[in-house]
Amino acid sequence: MARLTREEILARARQGESLAGLDLREADLSYEDLRGLDLRNADLSDAHLQNANLERANLSGANLTRAFLFGANLSRARLDGAVLVETNLQDTNLEGASAARAEMVACALFGAHLARANLRGANLTDARLKRANLKGANLAGAILRGAHLERADLTGADLSDTDLRGAHLAHANLEGARMEGAKTDGA
Repeated sequence: MARLTREEILARARQGESLAGLDLREADLSYEDLRGLDLRNADLSDAHLQNANLERANLSGANLTRAFLFGANLSRARLDGAVLVETNLQDTNLEGASAARAEMVACALFGAHLARANLRGANLTDARLKRANLKGANLAGAILRGAHLERADLTGADLSDTDLRGAHLAHANLEGARMEGAKTDGA
C-alpha cells in the first residue's frame, strides 16, 4: 500500500478515521489538530509534528523514531510501548500521558512537562530531561541510565526500583520522591 499524502492523512483525521497501523513515515503534520486520533502501531518515524495537538491521541505501540514533536501537546496521550528513540520532545506537554514500557533511548525532553505522567518501566537511557517537570510522575522500574536530569523537578515522583546509574542529577529537585530499591551508583 502506498504511503498517504499529507492531505489524505488530514482528511482522514478530520473525519475521525483511525490511522492505526498505517505507514506515515516522514509525514509533516506540524501545527495540526489531531486530538483523540487513533494512531496505534502507526509508523511515524522521521515525522514532523511540531506544535501539533495530539491531546488524548492513542499512539500505543507507534514508531516515533527520530520524529520531531517540539512543542507538541500530548497531554493525556497514550504512548504505551511506543518507540521514541532519538525523538525530539523538547518543550512538549506530556502531562498525564502514559508511556509505560516505551523505548525512549536518547530522547530529547528538555523542558518537557511530564507532571503525573506514567513512565513505569520505560527505557529512558541517555534521555535528556534537563529542566523537565516530572512532579508526581510514575517512573517505577524505569531505566534512566546516563539520563540528564539537571534541574529537573522530580517532586513526589515514584522512582522505586528505577535504574539511575550514571544519571546526571545536579540541582534536580527530589523532594518527596520515592527511591526504594533505586540503583544510584555513579549518579
